[in-house]
Amino acid sequence: MADWVTISQVATAGGTLVLAIATFSSIKSSNRSARIAERSLLAGQRPVLIPSREDDPGELVRFGDGVLLRIGPHGGLLELRNDRLYMAMALRNGGAGLAVIHGWHVQLGATSSADARMPKLDVFRRQQRDLYVPAQQTGFWQGAIRDADDPDYDVIRTAAETGARIYVHILYGDYEGGQRAVARFGISSASPAESDDAAGRADILRYWSVDGEDPR
Repeated sequence: MADWVTISQVATAGGTLVLAIATFSSIKSSNRSARIAERSLLAGQRPVLIPSREDDPGELVRFGDGVLLRIGPHGGLLELRNDRLYMAMALRNGGAGLAVIHGWHVQLGATSSADARMPKLDVFRRQQRDLYVPAQQTGFWQGAIRDADDPDYDVIRTAAETGARIYVHILYGDYEGGQRAVARFGISSASPAESDDAAGRADILRYWSVDGEDPR
């Protein structure tokens, strides 16, 4: 004779298992859809800083002590004035969201494999004022080292005097402070034969993601 109590319990357990599997699949699908939607939303406000194009307008950059630097398209400049070091680059935002620059780090250009690593965040200098570049528009970055006791002063001054290449790392993110990234640019000072309005070329070398997955 059939044990209907046991059969009923087995049937109930089977139904519960099927419901649990269906619920798990639904939640997993919903989570996947949510992640896709989130990535799409973030992509819509993600900035990507690149050098300005050859046909973009130049930039006139003013520093707090009254120094003016004129930068040509796709340009980057390292200049020594009155024993102070001034740096600037003409930028374009190739991404879809407003780019806000948080800070910068500079070092002498090199080619060793160790320099392929992103600098630690605690070595970045904070911008004295907010710099932003609208989506698909142009803007600039600026930085200065005025103190001769600064640990980077002697090395960067030598680069300015000799025209040696330097790396400028720019830490930036979207307008909400997220999606932070670091972009490494290479620039050099204008040669003595160039006019005062001339500037060296700025080139993008590498990107790192701070808050998300690394792009490579």
